[in-house]
Amino acid sequence: MNRKLRVRQSQTVLPFGVGAVLDVQGESFVATGIGDWPRTKQRIESARLADRLGVTGLYAAPATANDRYDTPDAPGAPYIRFPAWLFCGACRRMKRWRIADEKLGQAPRCTVCSPGRPLTPMRFVQICAGGHLGDVDWWFWAHSQLETEQRRQCGEREQLRFLVAERASGLEALSVACTAKGCGASRDLLDVLGTHGVRCSGRNPWQRVHEATTCEKPVQIVQRTAGNLYYPVVHSALDIPETHSPSPHAGSALAELVRGHDLWISLCRFADTSRADVFRGMIQDETGADDALLDALLAEETGGSVPDASTDPAAVARPDLSREEWAAFIAPTPPATRDFALRTTTLGLGQETAEPWASMHRSLGRIVLADRLREVRALSGFTRVTPDATLVPADTARRLKWLPAVEVFGEGILITLDEERLATWEQGDQVRRRVDGMREDLDRSFQRDRLVALTGVSLSPRFVVLHTLAHLLIRQLAFESGYTTASLRERVYARPEHGQYGILVYTAAGDAEGTLGGLVRQGEAPRLAETLLRTTEAAAWCSADPLCAEHTGQGFDNLNRAACHACALLPETSCETGNTLLDRALVIGSDHVPGYFEPIVAAARAAAVHALGETRR
Repeated sequence: MNRKLRVRQSQTVLPFGVGAVLDVQGESFVATGIGDWPRTKQRIESARLADRLGVTGLYAAPATANDRYDTPDAPGAPYIRFPAWLFCGACRRMKRWRIADEKLGQAPRCTVCSPGRPLTPMRFVQICAGGHLGDVDWWFWAHSQLETEQRRQCGEREQLRFLVAERASGLEALSVACTAKGCGASRDLLDVLGTHGVRCSGRNPWQRVHEATTCEKPVQIVQRTAGNLYYPVVHSALDIPETHSPSPHAGSALAELVRGHDLWISLCRFADTSRADVFRGMIQDETGADDALLDALLAEETGGSVPDASTDPAAVARPDLSREEWAAFIAPTPPATRDFALRTTTLGLGQETAEPWASMHRSLGRIVLADRLREVRALSGFTRVTPDATLVPADTARRLKWLPAVEVFGEGILITLDEERLATWEQGDQVRRRVDGMREDLDRSFQRDRLVALTGVSLSPRFVVLHTLAHLLIRQLAFESGYTTASLRERVYARPEHGQYGILVYTAAGDAEGTLGGLVRQGEAPRLAETLLRTTEAAAWCSADPLCAEHTGQGFDNLNRAACHACALLPETSCETGNTLLDRALVIGSDHVPGYFEPIVAAARAAAVHALGETRR
C-alpha cells in the first residue's frame, strides 16, 4: 500500500496552518513558516483584505494536479516531522529523529527490531506564551530527580527507553529511563503536565538555530494535541464589488474641515508611526476637533477600528471588514459580479393577519438571497498558551510581505430585523442590565481584544440577540437544508455605530458542497418563515433547562448566559466568536428579560392552544 499523507489546500490556512501540529496515519508533523513555501504559489485576489492587513498580496499553497495526489515530488506547503523524539512500541527504545534519517516515501521504523516496527511520536511537547514549540528534553526528565553531579556522570544523551508498568495506570504507568551503562536514571510521567522550570529554546521546530531568540517565558509541557497549543489568527472577507458606504459624519462641517486640512493625508499615511502625534496636534489646534472625531475619521479612512479609550492603545483590534459588506447587502440595487450574486426577497407574509405570522412580519426586515459568494480567508499568524499571547507571524523570519490564504465559494441568506423595533427593544432596562453583565465579563476576559473587533467598541444587545439567532438558525437549517452544521457559517452585522442589524448564514467550502443551492432554496418564501418559526419554538426549550435558562454565566470566561451544547452551541469553525456571547433568553424571553422574538413564541403557543381546543370540539 502506498503511503500518501494528504492535506487539502484549504487546510493549509485552517486548521493546519503555519505552526499547527498535524497527526496523520500515526505520524506527527508541524507546518513550517511561509518562508519555506515553494515559488509556484497560487495568487488569491482580494485587494480589500490585503489592504486592510497591510500586505502586498495573498497566496494559496499549490494545488494537486488531481484528487489522487499521484504526482511525484509535487510542490506543496511544507511540513516537518515533530516531535523529533519517537519510540518503538515493541522494544520501547526512544529515537531522536533527524532530517538525515528520512527516507522518501517511508515512515520511521525501528532499526533494532526485526522486522522493523513503526516508530510512534511522543505524546508530550513543550510550548511557551512567546509562541515557541519544542521537544521535551527527555534526557533531563529522566535524570531530573538526581543531583547535578550524578547527572554529569551520565555521558549518553540518547540511550533512553519509554517504559510501561504493568501494575499501574494512567501517567503513573509511563516512565522514561536511561539505559546508559552505570546510570539507570528513571522518572514516571505522573506530573509531566505543567511547568517544571525548563528553559525555552526561543524558536519553533522549523526555524534554524541562528533564528532563535532569547525567551524568558515559562515553559509548559502539554499533550501535542492540546487545545492551547495553537490559536490561529484568521481574517475573512467576502469578495464584494467596490462600494462607498455613507459616512456617519457626512454633512458635518467639522469633519469636512478636518478632511480638507493640508496635513490630513499625512496623518492617514503615518497613522501608525510616531509622526502621527505631531500631525494630530497641528490639525486639532487649527480645527478644534477632539480625539474621538479624529479616531472615527481615521477608522473610516483606513478601515480600522475606532480605539477604545479604556484599553491600551498598543492593543490594536483586528480590522473591521464588515462595513462594506453590509453596505453591499442592503443597497437598494445590490451590486452584482460573477462571485457576488444577490436577489432580494420577502417572507411572503405581507398580507397575513393571523398570528404568529403577523408578529413575524413586523419583527423582520429585508431578506437577501446570495446565490453565489466568494470568501477569502488569510492567516496572519498564531499564538500559543492563550489567544492574547505573543503573536507569531506566518513568516517567522519577518522578511515577506504576503500572507497564506485560501478562497472558497458558497451561497447564503441575509436576514435583517426591523430596525425601529430592534432599537426600541434594546433600550429596555431589563435588556440593558442583562447585557451589561455580559459586557463586564467580556471586559475581564482574556479574549476581549479579539472579540471587540467583532462586537464593536461596546457590546450591544443587538449583537447578542443576532448572534444567538444565527446559531439557532444554523442548527435548524442543518435539519432542513441538507448541510451539516459544520458546513454552515455565520457573519454577524450588529455594530450600532455602523447602523447594522442583520446576520448572514452561508456555506463556503473548498468543494462542490458549498454551491449546491440547497441553502438559498430554504431562504425562499414560504420556507424561510416556517424555518424561523420552528427555530424560535425550538429555542424556547432546552434539554438542560431550567439550569441552562437560568444560568448567570457559563462557557469560556462566563461569556454565555442561556446557551449550551444542547441548544445553541455550534462547531468552532461555524462561529466567529468561538461560541461566546450567546443568550437564548434575549431571543425568546424569560422571567427576567423580554426577548426580541417573544411575541412570536407567545403567539405560536396561543395559536396551538386554540387549534387544540377546536380539534377537541
